[in-house]
Amino acid sequence: MREAVRAGLGDLPRGSTVLVACSGGADSLALAAAVAFEAPKLGLTAGAVVVDHGLQTGSDKTAETAAEQCRGLGLEPVQVRAVEVGTDGGPEGAARTARYDALRDAADQLGADVVLLAHTRDDQAETVLLGLARGSGARSLAGMAAEAGLLRRPLLEVSRSTTAAACIASGLRPWHDPHNDDPKYRRVRVRHEVLPVLEEALGPGVTEALARTAGLLRADADALDVLAADLAETAVQHDKTEVVCDIAVLADEPPALRTRVLRQAALEAGCRANDLSAGHIAAVDALVTDWRGQRWIDLPQGVRAVRRGGFLVLGSDVSG
Repeated sequence: MREAVRAGLGDLPRGSTVLVACSGGADSLALAAAVAFEAPKLGLTAGAVVVDHGLQTGSDKTAETAAEQCRGLGLEPVQVRAVEVGTDGGPEGAARTARYDALRDAADQLGADVVLLAHTRDDQAETVLLGLARGSGARSLAGMAAEAGLLRRPLLEVSRSTTAAACIASGLRPWHDPHNDDPKYRRVRVRHEVLPVLEEALGPGVTEALARTAGLLRADADALDVLAADLAETAVQHDKTEVVCDIAVLADEPPALRTRVLRQAALEAGCRANDLSAGHIAAVDALVTDWRGQRWIDLPQGVRAVRRGGFLVLGSDVSG
């Protein structure tokens, strides 16, 4: 745990402030302990943020207990942030959105340079399987990034069993979230039903292999994203409330690049990433490469894609 934290924070300049996102569960509590041990050696100020989602009776007490454990480890400042979870994106997605918003707000208030998340190798493997079930592309199958702006995940190569052992070795008493055993959540079913069957049928090492696959795909997806961004500089323009794509520029490009440009155009036109499916992008792509007089394609959040002569136009007020 300490080696993973040391590697994840070693590039930060002395005097930087890091915050651990801590739920009180084994993963985040073990991360908090490792950060509390390593941060002073690296010349870093280390605190914690505990987000109370308010979804369970007594969640405020659970959050305060987690905060007290963080303070007991020597982390300072430590904040508890209560949030109101909406409904967009389903229960898991809405809770994640509220949590990340709270973490970013706390980082702004406390002047933090980095927020650390305790996702493990097991979480990464689950993410890959969920992406496979959705029929996702390389970006989704690449799983979670070790670094994404303010957020860092130093434990992506650490197993969940290691975080549990670290808590025992440090004398910590983690909280067990009952949602982690509730089969109504897809991730829980993957964790307790799908992965064990794969391990039994294919032998040990499936979790590690899935996580390794995510890393390989992320490198490929990152390279394709750079090339697609270069293509978009030539192919895409913004006209008031519309995003306009030049069909002549896009038509002969490799599908891996063209569809990335179209997906980004749809996002810029107002679609939400979680609602924009591969099927949507395939339909928009057909307006570019297989146009047979289709009038338009309706996309999430009221966005419409329409072919007008040599251009593809995306926006909320676009007419056929």
